[in-house]
Amino acid sequence: MISIGLLGCGRIGQVHALSLARIASAGLTAVADTVPAAAKALAASSGAEVRSADEIIAATDIDAVIVATPTTLHYDQIHALAAAGKAIFCEKPIDLSSARAAECRTAVQAAGVGFFTAFNRRFDPNFAHLQAQLAAGVIGDPEIVVITSRDPSPPPISYIEQSGGLFRDMMIHDLDMARFLLGEEPVEIFATGACLVDPAIGQAGDIDTAVVTLKTASGKMCMINNSRRATYGYDQRVEVHGANGMLKAANKLEHQVEVAGADGFTTAPNKHFFLERYSDAYVAEMEAFIEAIATGTAPNPSIDDGVAAQRLADAAAQSFETGQPVTLT
Repeated sequence: MISIGLLGCGRIGQVHALSLARIASAGLTAVADTVPAAAKALAASSGAEVRSADEIIAATDIDAVIVATPTTLHYDQIHALAAAGKAIFCEKPIDLSSARAAECRTAVQAAGVGFFTAFNRRFDPNFAHLQAQLAAGVIGDPEIVVITSRDPSPPPISYIEQSGGLFRDMMIHDLDMARFLLGEEPVEIFATGACLVDPAIGQAGDIDTAVVTLKTASGKMCMINNSRRATYGYDQRVEVHGANGMLKAANKLEHQVEVAGADGFTTAPNKHFFLERYSDAYVAEMEAFIEAIATGTAPNPSIDDGVAAQRLADAAAQSFETGQPVTLT
């Protein structure tokens, strides 16, 4: 049995605890949170102990640790976990700076510990199948990738203020997906955006609507569009156009029943938000992490993937601020 510690008992920490409960070969041993009530509640529901973060990091009875704390805490916790020799499952982003994320990578590699960057969308069954079909050459070489990601409504302004901005907080998932599907590293990025949903987001120094284009050395292109508002529910779609055809993954609906009548056809609404939309992906990514620990193989997505996506997010923010494309080297 692989023993797991959890740092952070908020919404995403609770998701990971539920995922672990479905994996027979691993168990949640201890949890920590700066809010005692949150740690106590999750410990009670999961059967884990409440310990301090330092105790979990130093514990000899814990093999690996899930980092689900606010991003501002990741840097120090990753360094401490690496020094303690523990495998790490880290929520995105690794840090709000790609330079500091690279410093985390240096510490992880020097310690020789496994590191899994939690890009759960790679594990969505539809997106994973699309990528497998793409890798198998079903549509030939990809030429254009289109990624749509729109939230049903904006998060609280208090969250916006500490999120690091739309590119680093929201779009980083899509930037990773772009790398996942293009099969090549982007060499150029151009970003544009605006505040169209809520003026308070602009007052907090962020945007709520953005379009980013990426280009690889061979000319492959990706267009990502993000919005903090989608009145019809959580909008998550991917389309890849290739030399011999197209692959497309549509939204997941609340159910698959379609009603036909004199007024036309109607379908169910989209899944409401990420917890519902990616429920299967959260379990699959945790299974992949546990399997990597059990077999001694390198976790995938790795810390390299986390750093690469962060570099793209930083470059997108730079492009938006300057109004110019950014060349990536």
